[in-house]
Amino acid sequence: MAGKEFRYRGKTLEELKKLDTREFAKLVGADSRRFVLRHFDIIEKFVEKCRKNSGKSKSIKTQMRYLVIVPGMINYTIGIHNGKEFVSIKIIPEMLGHRLGEFAATRRKVEHGAPGIGATKSSAALSVK
Repeated sequence: MAGKEFRYRGKTLEELKKLDTREFAKLVGADSRRFVLRHFDIIEKFVEKCRKNSGKSKSIKTQMRYLVIVPGMINYTIGIHNGKEFVSIKIIPEMLGHRLGEFAATRRKVEHGAPGIGATKSSAALSVK
C-alpha cells in the first residue's frame, strides 16, 4: 500500500517549492504571514545559504530560532542553537509554517539524584563513609 502524498493547504510539495516566499506566506497563519512578509529578505538569504551549502556534509548553524520554515528549507539539516549547543534538525515537509526554535528545546528534563549529606535532618546522623 502506497503512502499518502504530502499536502499543505491543498498544495503538493512540488507546487510549494515553485512558490515565491511571499506567495507561500499567504498559506500560513496570521502571525507567521506577518513575519514572512516583513522579513522575507532574511528568509531568502537563509534559504540561499542552505542551497550554497547543500553539497557540503556539515549542517548550517544558526541562532535565528524565530525564522519561519518555508519550502526552500526542506530536506536540509540545520543546526539550531538551544542556548548551549547546536541541535541538528532535518527539515521535513510537516514542519512548514512553524518556527525553527520549536524543534530545539531549550530546557531539559530534570533528573534528580540521591540527596547529599546535609540535604535533610536525618542525613546528618549518617556516617561520611
